[in-house]
Amino acid sequence: MNITELLNYQFIQNAYLAGTFIALLCAVLGLILVLKKLSLIGDGLAHVSFGAIALGLFFGFYPFYIAIPVVILASYLIWHLEKRSKLYGDAAIGIVSAVGIASGVILASISRGFNIDLFSYLFGNILAISQTEVLLSIILSLIALTIIIIFYRNLFITTFDEEYAKTRGIKTDKINLILMTLTAITVVLAIKVVGIMLVSALLIMPAASSLQIAKGFKSAIIIAGINAVFSVLIGITVSFYLDIPAGATIVIINFIIFIFMFLGKKI
Repeated sequence: MNITELLNYQFIQNAYLAGTFIALLCAVLGLILVLKKLSLIGDGLAHVSFGAIALGLFFGFYPFYIAIPVVILASYLIWHLEKRSKLYGDAAIGIVSAVGIASGVILASISRGFNIDLFSYLFGNILAISQTEVLLSIILSLIALTIIIIFYRNLFITTFDEEYAKTRGIKTDKINLILMTLTAITVVLAIKVVGIMLVSALLIMPAASSLQIAKGFKSAIIIAGINAVFSVLIGITVSFYLDIPAGATIVIINFIIFIFMFLGKKI
């Protein structure tokens, strides 16, 4: 089967379309998180989403409708713990993520009826994404990217020097809350692409690859976006032909890109 015939399948079209928008969002937001040394927040919020999705399945709701507000609240809690208590960011992330995943395990144990559904969210299955999920992914990705564009200057300054941003009159707390909200939404969307266990990779790897060769912030965003979209599209295609998990394939391709760019920088 050639690529033209492959594109005739509706589920492949859905996967390509949703994957492209989610990959772009992950690349842009992931770059900001990496530069702010908050890359592990993706992993922490992914653990929280495990508990949120389990909660949705437990009560019979569509999981993403529960996961998005719960993960947003968890991101605010991480920010609040770091801001108000004597905790560093990684400790706050660790506390919230541990509670999230423990809650999911307890709910799964009590229910005993949705373990198979929950397992599918752990490792993702973008080839099974529905039309509703495609539409939701596109709308939320466009909203998030639009917000990033609107607050680009403030995000840029706050990312590199928060103290300087304060002297310029930028409300850094507001910017950080916006960043946390966008991160939470991105993590939930990315679960469908690579799964809960691999979300942080989709946020970190395109950004890490772009920083190996980029000459500035804008060029890093462009390179990260290209890397992310390329890895998702190729990953979906390879996984279909080889009959292997799409999420894991996407992550491995991201790693290969990182190695090439790392070696290219050395050369």
